[in-house]
Amino acid sequence: MVEAPRVTVTVTRMAHGGEGIAQLDDGRVVFIAGAIPGDTVDARITKSKKRWARAQLLEVRTPSELRVAHTCPASAAGAGCCDFSHIAADAQLGLKLEILRGQLRALAQAENTQDLGIEAVSLPPSTQWRTRVRLGVDGQGRAGMRKARSTEVVTSATCTQPVAGLMDSLPRFTPGSEVVAVMDSDGARHIVQTTRAKRGTRVEHFDTVVEGSGEVTQRIEAGYGSSTFHFPATAFWQAHTAAPNAYANVIEQWGSGTYASDVAWDLYGGVGAFVPAIQAATGGARVISVDYSRAATSRMQPALDGIDVRVVAERVERGVDTLEAPGLVVLDPPRTGAGAQVVAAIAAKSPERVIHIGCDPATFARDVAAWREGGYEVKRLGLIDAFPNTHHFETIAVLEPR
Repeated sequence: MVEAPRVTVTVTRMAHGGEGIAQLDDGRVVFIAGAIPGDTVDARITKSKKRWARAQLLEVRTPSELRVAHTCPASAAGAGCCDFSHIAADAQLGLKLEILRGQLRALAQAENTQDLGIEAVSLPPSTQWRTRVRLGVDGQGRAGMRKARSTEVVTSATCTQPVAGLMDSLPRFTPGSEVVAVMDSDGARHIVQTTRAKRGTRVEHFDTVVEGSGEVTQRIEAGYGSSTFHFPATAFWQAHTAAPNAYANVIEQWGSGTYASDVAWDLYGGVGAFVPAIQAATGGARVISVDYSRAATSRMQPALDGIDVRVVAERVERGVDTLEAPGLVVLDPPRTGAGAQVVAAIAAKSPERVIHIGCDPATFARDVAAWREGGYEVKRLGLIDAFPNTHHFETIAVLEPR
């Protein structure tokens, strides 16, 4: 067997997905997980294509000035949780800004992205920020983070993301099951187990309540007031303890205005967390909230009492065409993005303003391209680092008709 070639390269920038990018002698770019800008590394080529290659990091010969010792023990042990924990905390936001600009240039045909004036903030704290976590279970019933791109579970070290107490003294679980653990706004821990969900698929149902009631209480404290929500532990909620408040305030402020239509849309709305912010921004519009998750939409939330809201339990791509034309649209699609079909359907209703939240810069950039095709332009753009010590971040854009 011919041994894969080794190379020595210097990393110049970060790629979407958390890999370092360097250039080979033949002009191709090479992607190296674990390498960061400024590193000179030895690596072994593991995949070779005509225009690019991928390599395994073997040794850091000369470390970048951005490199620090791993701040997350689980990541140091190989878990895929904190893939930026070896990068200085004060450098991570700048790297994420460059990743976003690169995706906009490449996928959204957005020129002069250096001049977009992206409003970038990092949400504190940078550790112990995650209020909900999904864990794998090994053959001995021990729960933990999975290794990157693997089904193997890391149980020998603890991740620094979960809030205090969330991972303390976990019991043994059914081998091979999936576990969801949540620390809610009341400080109550809820742990549920499912044997029906496969890794990478959404957990809607659970088999067993291991601890707590399985029904969580979450609150948003925003400029317009306080909102309380009750829902199953498996229903979607923003992971960072500060994220729901931050996003609600952005929606209220960036969406504020006078609209010709008295209807607003909340797409991929989950439990309706953003409905109060949308109503506050529009001065009392009737809000239509759409989401297919039964765990999220099966009950009316206390926070929505007194608000003129209609909840539609349907996939967004199936339901948009039947809705009344809106003034303001807020959409927070999953990591796969809204997609050109959904964007075109929304644009066909001619909303006066759209607030688009994206948790993946590549799919967000593709959605921006679709909005441009539909006659909309980005008027305001923000990056919120709600996933410290990871390559993930959120992008929020205000779009209006050209």
